[in-house]
Amino acid sequence: MSFGLAARRGAAAYSAVGVETGVSTADPHKLILMLFDGAILQVGTAAIALENKDVPAKGTAISKAIEIILNGLKVSLDYEAGGELAQRLGALYDYMTQRLLYANLHNSRPAMDEVIQLLTELKEAWAAIGSADQADR
Repeated sequence: MSFGLAARRGAAAYSAVGVETGVSTADPHKLILMLFDGAILQVGTAAIALENKDVPAKGTAISKAIEIILNGLKVSLDYEAGGELAQRLGALYDYMTQRLLYANLHNSRPAMDEVIQLLTELKEAWAAIGSADQADR
């Protein structure tokens, strides 16, 4: 699967959960950043809903975050070109999904915070790659 096709699938998943707009005009690098932002936003929304004891809102937000992680970020991985790094990222996305399922089932704020931290670190690394690419041009 080419990165462009994967990015378009990621964009479709992102658009489907209604987190942001502007997906259709963003470049592939920007799309991935938007996916990270959307996932972080949804996990944060779930954490607020947990504090407010709003179970339906918590479940909805966690479901949206999982959708973005699995059908946006993970689908965007190119396992042929990315090799071991893509494999490790795929496993990390699966781990984050498991932690979110755990957080939902056990009302675990620490599990949500862990996922936010992981997503934030990956987003920062991805943003740095984009900055380096822009500097090379």
